Amino acid sequence: MIRKIFSYIIPIKIFKKKSARSKIIEVTWANGELVLDSENTNYSYGSLQRILRYGLRNIGYDTILKMDHILLLGVAGGSVVKTLVDEIEYKDRITGVEIDPDMIQVANEYFNLNQIKQLELVIDDAFEFVLKTKDKYDLIIIDIFEDTHMPNFLFEKFFVDRICTLLNDDGYVLFNTMILDEAHNVRNRKYISEVNPKLFMTKMLPRIEVHNELIIIKKVA
Repeated sequence: MIRKIFSYIIPIKIFKKKSARSKIIEVTWANGELVLDSENTNYSYGSLQRILRYGLRNIGYDTILKMDHILLLGVAGGSVVKTLVDEIEYKDRITGVEIDPDMIQVANEYFNLNQIKQLELVIDDAFEFVLKTKDKYDLIIIDIFEDTHMPNFLFEKFFVDRICTLLNDDGYVLFNTMILDEAHNVRNRKYISEVNPKLFMTKMLPRIEVHNELIIIKKVA
């Protein structure tokens, strides 16, 4: 409790671990809450939770409550899962795909992710999982970073098309992207231009954080 109080004055690091996939994983008390970070960016809770909550609010909490199955590509500490379960009170299936087993271990120990009964955690590469899955989803949340880097496959047309085929009618994709330079702005505009406008509606949300931009895709029934 003392550390929590002092964290309003200065961040207090309580855990640090090297990871083969994520390089550095840190758990820190900051402004009265536990957050999960990599060496250079926020991975879960803190600003990242605010960003994804903003995206979910744009889709609409009432819309999300009617969904049957949500897919999360990139789990980290599970802050978006907590938003879905604790704030929106979503009751149905959540499948979370995370490539880094060290990250899941930390999420379970510090953020009690393993206590969420409706969450099925899969340790796998998101690209491989998307190719293999036979399920359809009402919402696919893409939140994949390697520190400040986003893997190139996320923006390739093949992957975008595959993700879109996994959506049920009226389903959504919520894609959290990192913008560090003008090339990333161009990349995002190109990404949106390659989504079939006859089958899908796309939009970029106004940024609430300087370096994050949310893209929403909706499949038109």
